[in-house]
Formats: sequence, structure tokens, C-alpha cells
Amino acid sequence: MAGGVLRQQVAQILKDASKSWTVTPSMEEMNDLLRLMCKWRQYALVETFFVRQGGGVIYSGPFKDMIYLDRASEGALLPRLLGTYEDELHPHIERLAETGLDCVIDVGCAEGYYAVGLALRMPAVTVYAHDIDPRAHEGCALLAAQNGVSERVVIGGEFAPEDFQGFAGRRALVMVDTEGAELAILDPDRGPALKDMWIIVETHDRITPGARETLTRRFEASHDIVQLDPGPKAPDMPWWLKELGHLDQLLAVWEWRSFPTPWLVMTPKSA
Repeated sequence: MAGGVLRQQVAQILKDASKSWTVTPSMEEMNDLLRLMCKWRQYALVETFFVRQGGGVIYSGPFKDMIYLDRASEGALLPRLLGTYEDELHPHIERLAETGLDCVIDVGCAEGYYAVGLALRMPAVTVYAHDIDPRAHEGCALLAAQNGVSERVVIGGEFAPEDFQGFAGRRALVMVDTEGAELAILDPDRGPALKDMWIIVETHDRITPGARETLTRRFEASHDIVQLDPGPKAPDMPWWLKELGHLDQLLAVWEWRSFPTPWLVMTPKSA
């Protein structure tokens, strides 16, 4: 697991800091150190999860019982394992599971949390999982294999707006989480088939200013749009987490976000 490596990094940073801080450290330095220490503590809780739960099986949520990896290619692992990760989407995932979709296009799939999870949750669906990171391909392939859905998870690299035309006429869900590249991918002028697809996209205005507003303008004529803002977590905690302190319980569901990243859930009016 990555916890041992992170502990070494934390120890080295503390040693370096003790030598270089001749004056009171800045707020930015303290914030960076706090986040790193919180990540270290969360990794310790990940190791506890694997021991107490008898392996990496997701505890709750729409992907409950999915066999998971001991690492995430991007973002926090423990909220995925607990089933609280991005739980603002859970009611919409449950609704879409009953919509009769025939495919999912997951752009920015990382190690496959949604790609494999949706393949399990929607047995009739083929998932097209795309990411530009080769490590994500390896993780997604492994996750699909150990959950028995490799034949329905098709893994690929970069996805362009024009590629949506290959899915024209299908009942498709598009999921996009690309850390600021959402405007480049969700362009209905270059991919008109998007106008009839269900879309869930995470927006990153701090990286791409005006992304949320621009996407809303692009799709408001063709879709009904709901904005979801991540909020506090109230998880159904496993017994061993209930026995830990309040700080550990808070850190267990922390998703490492540095700034707000609201989702847009778009339902095609043609549906």
C-alpha cells in the first residue's frame, strides 16, 4: 500500500521543516503540512479497513460488495471503500440504473470506481472507460477482472468530442471527471449526439474558470440540469470505525478536495 511511502514523505518533510523554519511558518505551509498529515492518517485507516473488514470489499452504497483495489490512481481511497465517495450522486445512480441504458461512457475513469461499479450495478450495460493515464488503464483492467466484468468494460485512451457520434442513437450515460478538461470534451457542436445522452459531469471552476456556467449554457436547451454540491457525510460506519475517535471518523470520509467541485446532472429532454 501507499501508506508506508507516505509516512516516509511526512517524516522527511517534518525533518526538513524543522531545519528551515527559522520564523513562524506561513499559513500556506501549515495548510500543506496539515493536508499531508491528514492523508497519512487516512492511509493508516485504510490499512485498518483491510484488516478489520477482511479485505477490500466496498462496505456500503450503490457499489456495495464490489471487490476493490488497495490503491486509487487519483483521490482518496478510503471513502471509496466505505461507500461514501461522492454520495451526492447516489440517488441519481440508483435512478439511472432503472432507466434502461445500454452503455456508459466514462471519461476520466481512473482505476475504475464508476466504470466497474456501474457495470456491476447495470448488468445489461457495456461501459467504455477512457483515461489518458496508462496507470489508470492497468488499475481499471485489474478491477474489472477481479469483479468478473472484463467482457463489459472496454478500456481506451483519450476521448474526443467527435467520438460521441459513434454512440448516436444509443441510450447512453456519459460520466466526465477530467480535472478541468470538461469543456474540451463536452462540446455538443463537435459531438451533437450528446444532446440525447444522460450526462454527469464534475466541474472545476478553479482550474477552468466559468466551466459550470459554460456547460449550463451549452446544454440548457437540450437537457434538464440539476447542480449537486458536495456536503457533509453521515456514513453508515462499520463497527470498528464507530469505536474510533471523532477526528478519525471525519478523516475516514474526507475526499481530499481543495475547493468546491459541484456536479451537473443532465437529463435529456428527448427522454
